[in-house]
Amino acid sequence: MKKIKNVMKWGKIILPLSSIRYYPPQFILRSPLEEGVTDAFESGYEVCVIVFKIGNCNGLMEEITIKEHAKLMKNMKRLFQTAVEKEVNPMEVLTLHDYFGEGISLLLKVDHDRHSISNIDVIIKKITSDVEQKFSKLYSSVYPVFEVGYMFIEKNNYSIEASIVRAHRQAIAMAEKRQQSEINEMILAINKIVTQKAITLLAQPIIDVATNEIRAWELLTRGPKGTELESPLQLFTVARQSGRLYELEMIVLEKVLQQIKASRCRQDIFVNCTPLTLGNIKFTSDIKKLLQKYRGISPKQITFEVTERDSIEGLKNFVFNINVLKLMGFKIAVDDTGAGYASLNTISEIMPDIIKIDRSVIENIDKNSVKESMLKGLLLVAKEAGSLVVAEGIENQEEASVLTRNKVDLAQGNFYARPARFFNEIAT
Repeated sequence: MKKIKNVMKWGKIILPLSSIRYYPPQFILRSPLEEGVTDAFESGYEVCVIVFKIGNCNGLMEEITIKEHAKLMKNMKRLFQTAVEKEVNPMEVLTLHDYFGEGISLLLKVDHDRHSISNIDVIIKKITSDVEQKFSKLYSSVYPVFEVGYMFIEKNNYSIEASIVRAHRQAIAMAEKRQQSEINEMILAINKIVTQKAITLLAQPIIDVATNEIRAWELLTRGPKGTELESPLQLFTVARQSGRLYELEMIVLEKVLQQIKASRCRQDIFVNCTPLTLGNIKFTSDIKKLLQKYRGISPKQITFEVTERDSIEGLKNFVFNINVLKLMGFKIAVDDTGAGYASLNTISEIMPDIIKIDRSVIENIDKNSVKESMLKGLLLVAKEAGSLVVAEGIENQEEASVLTRNKVDLAQGNFYARPARFFNEIAT
């Protein structure tokens, strides 16, 4: 209660206390926000700073009076509050506030094990769309244009306070598309990574729950070690916002084929791929070229994981490409099933070979009967779709026992093995 009273002294909270932990006005950092970010890190999460900036703020000022502008901004905050409460799990929100009266900043907890850059874009799209629709009903003469940028807070090399300020500044620069030196450096870094194909692949085994044998491997991407872009979230964030995502993901796929060839691995290989890349008009032809380059590798050995929380709406080539890939022999997995960001319609749309159940369903499932019921429901969905099931994020024997009891096909997580260099894993 004492902490809540202290928070109330800082200023007006946009989100209600039931939906938000900490609120520093005007991005003046206070220890509770730092504590919130630290707690998120210690719990295994990343923290993303999203900035929604009104790009035509000066234009709006010319059309309305200062008094009307103050009212407009007040309504804008309220609309963002409503949109965030609607589109984002409150447990994932660290703070939502305005900065300098020109926009809104949102800090979110993100599971670091997920390839979730697309998910951030989906959240941004839903929030801005919801705000724009409701804003147009309030004002017919003015229309806001949002510039949005985001960046993940670094865990190393800086104090928590400095890391938050740095990520916030970078997110604003991304939103404004400013030629800021830090952003230029990161764009130069991603260009160098793409040019030099400077990524590393780690492997995590996928285990047969009944026999405890390794049935497949998921290959995970990391940027150059010791750099800001080593983290996959930072790497794919910058690649996406700088227009290099497709090139980066094609490099990942080429590296996957190289490692299969070099290790002579005969087990199945899982690799993440965003719907944007899978829906690219060039994707199937580019994959055929890679297979010609690395002859002897069967498409039947490779499974493309599609993040279930990513939106496939508007990607007109996505379903077509999925069907072509299936005809070629590739398998398709729907990742993060049960995370709550996309409907099960995604599964019925593409009828995947494999359904990967999200860690959020598995975590503490041995202590939560509702979660076990959710697991049983997803197993029924998988049976109807003719899909195998992989449970992700297994951390202990108790969670693994629930999978055995429910006859889950496959499992993956640190309980079985942590990600490691691919050659090292195959050698053992």
